[in-house]
Amino acid sequence: MSPGDGARRHVPEEIRAVTEQPGRRGKYGESDGFMDLGRDGTLWQEEPSARPRMPDPVRTAAVRALIIVALTLVQAMVAFLSTLAGSWLAFPAVLSTVASTVVATWGVLDVWVTRQVWIQRHGVESQPSSTARALRRERRRARRQERRSAAA
Repeated sequence: MSPGDGARRHVPEEIRAVTEQPGRRGKYGESDGFMDLGRDGTLWQEEPSARPRMPDPVRTAAVRALIIVALTLVQAMVAFLSTLAGSWLAFPAVLSTVASTVVATWGVLDVWVTRQVWIQRHGVESQPSSTARALRRERRRARRQERRSAAA
């Protein structure tokens, strides 16, 4: 058989790349599988994220702001192109783009305010820094020493 017939030649196991060997992965986890299944045999694996999920009201405000900003950018592009073309649509498009910019600014500020309000109402887990702990520990030691010396 010639190589042009579509037949695969037998390649010895020791010559094959790591990712060509069944069940093996490369140094960085790569493999040649089309749909690589994880170690437990599932296709989808939930990985913990570095940051926690945004609260629902904040996420809703962020999505709303994103849509408004996207529409404002499209509107600004229409205004710009119609101005270049000398179209009658240029003047109303520029006016509406200015108004949309104000609304988009409000939308972005709404995300910030909603986030601040959510944090204020639901609180955040506050942990003192190690330096603050060390200072408190020193003050406690000093107070104990004062009490011991006053009692003696």
